[in-house]
Amino acid sequence: MGRIISIDYGRKRCGIAVTDPCRIVATGLTTVATAQLIPFVKSYVERENVDMIVVGQPTTMRGEPSESMRYITPGINRLRKELPQLDIVFFDERFTSVLAHRAMLDGGMKKMDRRDKAIVDEISATIILNDYLQSKTYTDK
Repeated sequence: MGRIISIDYGRKRCGIAVTDPCRIVATGLTTVATAQLIPFVKSYVERENVDMIVVGQPTTMRGEPSESMRYITPGINRLRKELPQLDIVFFDERFTSVLAHRAMLDGGMKKMDRRDKAIVDEISATIILNDYLQSKTYTDK
C-alpha cells in the first residue's frame, strides 16, 4: 500500500500533505509554487511509494464547483498527463482555510506565523487529506 498525497491547489502556491505508508496519519509536507507543482510531485513519487493524489475541490455552499475550478482543472489535467499511473481524485474542501486558521489559533501559533499563507495552505492540505481518510474509513466498512 502506498502513500496518498493531497494538494490544496492555489493560483500562486499549493499546500501539500501526505499520509504515512499505512495511510493512518496525514501530515503537512510543504508548500510549493504552483508553477513547480508538477516537478515537485514527480520527484516525490520517484522517491516514495505513492498510489493516489487527492486534490481539494472548492465548492459553493450549494455544493457546486466554485469559480476557481477553472484554473484548478487545467493544472490537475496536466498533472494527470504527467503521472498517468496515479489515481487523482477531487475531494470537497469547503471550510478548510477556516479550519486551518482555527487550528493555528488553538495550537497557540504566534500572530506573525498565522499571517504566513504558505502555512495555511499546508495545514489546509492536511485537513483535506484527513477528511478524505475519514470518509474512506466509514464508507469502506
